[in-house]
Amino acid sequence: MDKILRGHHLLCVHGFRGMGYSPGFIKKMEQIVRDIRDLESDFDVRVRAAFDDACMACPHRGQTKCEANEGSNEHVLSMDNKVIQHLGLQAEKSYRKSELLKLTASKVRPEDLDFLCEGCSWLHYGVCKEGISQLRKSYQTVSES
Repeated sequence: MDKILRGHHLLCVHGFRGMGYSPGFIKKMEQIVRDIRDLESDFDVRVRAAFDDACMACPHRGQTKCEANEGSNEHVLSMDNKVIQHLGLQAEKSYRKSELLKLTASKVRPEDLDFLCEGCSWLHYGVCKEGISQLRKSYQTVSES
């Protein structure tokens, strides 16, 4: 069975450090992150701009959209679409986890998060930029100027 990740969560998994919206969300994200970071396993990941596996445990999940606050659904959809476009992916298509990791390492620089994740409440902690930087180092990707 495919894992399902929304566009912006393709980046979040690299910076996740145990912070989250609720204990249930944190536990679910820890499971997803553990699977993504396990380089011994490879599996299909369906990419989407909509609820994903992590959203199922989020206390802000409404029936059909994110209800964290006014405009939150539009904001997360915007981030999803920016990341999907930046990586050259198609929504609702499945990709091998290993392919997504290599793509992210080669196409996303830490400073890209200022645009891709603009307005994200977690961005100011710096952990996502650190995570992307570490991913790039692990794939020995040379920064583009």
